[in-house]
This record gives sequence, structure tokens and C-alpha cells, in this order.
Amino acid sequence: MILRPCSVSIEHIKNLYARLTKSPATINISWRSKQEKVFNKPIKPRINNEITAPELRVIGAQGENLGVMPREKALALVKPGEGIDLIEISPTAKPPVARLMSFDKFRYMQEKAEKKAKQAQKTVGLKQVQISVRAAKNDLLIKARQMDKFLEEGHNVDIMMRLRGAEKYNRPRALQKLEEFIKMTTVEHKRLGEPKFGGRGMIMPIAPVSKK
Repeated sequence: MILRPCSVSIEHIKNLYARLTKSPATINISWRSKQEKVFNKPIKPRINNEITAPELRVIGAQGENLGVMPREKALALVKPGEGIDLIEISPTAKPPVARLMSFDKFRYMQEKAEKKAKQAQKTVGLKQVQISVRAAKNDLLIKARQMDKFLEEGHNVDIMMRLRGAEKYNRPRALQKLEEFIKMTTVEHKRLGEPKFGGRGMIMPIAPVSKK
């Protein structure tokens, strides 16, 4: 057998090796992203014949407790023509809990509850409104309306008063101007602390009063 010299360059071998070593990482990332998409999907509850538990604690259509019963007896209570399904609402309970109600209504209630929970979990944002000692009344009114909007949206607000040169040493004048500005707001609020001097001026934190 005659061996012929290989015409493949060293550079070609390096490129091939780089592609081969890079491929597994690419595959793993793709696989992981697919898995994350699967795990992030909301879990659909079992309904009617999808329920496999041999015994169930059943809640009636009006919310009454019908007690523990065999799966077959619970399924006999299903009335598709009247829009009554058997929905497994707590599969990890012993025995699992199922409720008789319309699956469309159940899904609507679930989406409504999730939306409400997301709204409750929203963190309060921090906004800032900047004013100055030399600002005219009209400019302050514009800033006050901006602050009103932030407070109505539920945000805490830092009132930042810029002080320049000699203004930093005339604190009574700065505090007076701050009080005049705060009185311009039309939204009920509370002060989170005393005005603090430092840096380029003075900061006063306020927050909206929660409505019960």
C-alpha cells in the first residue's frame, strides 16, 4: 500500500477542531433553553377522565364539601351539557382534591388570581423630582404635577433641591422653598424623613398614603 502525502493544512485542522469542540456547548445551550421553556409553562390541571387518582375529596359546584369518594363516583357527577367538569385543583393532597365547576370559569378565575398576584408583587418604584431655590412658581407647579402623577402611580418620590454656591449656606431659605413646593401637591402623601443636606443640595423623601 502506497501512502500519499496529506494535503490538509495545519490551519484547516485547527478550524475543524475548534468547530468540533464548540458544537457540544451549542447543543447544551439549545437543550437547556428548550427545557426552560417547558418548565416555565403553566401546569394545566387534570379534568374529568384525565384524573387518575382512585379516590378524591370532592368540592361541589356551590363550594360545598361532598366528602371523599371513589373516582368513578366523582366522575358520575360530571355534567358536560350543563358545563360542569371535575377539576383536580390539589393533586398533592391526600387524597387529591377535585372541584365540580366549568373548566372555562376555573381558567378565568385562575388567570384573574394570577394577574392580581403579579400586581401585588410589583415593587414600589423610586422617582425623583428636581427643583431649585431660584425656580419660578410656574416651573414649580409643573414639577408638582409631575410629582402628583408619580404619587398616584404608587411611587415613592425623592424631592431633590439643587443648591449652588452661597445657596448651600442659606438653609432656612432652602427649607422655606421646599415647604412651598410640597404644598403645591394635590395628592395625599407622607414624609419618610427629614430633609437631608449633602452633595449638590438637599433631598426630601415622600410617599403616597395607601388607600384602604
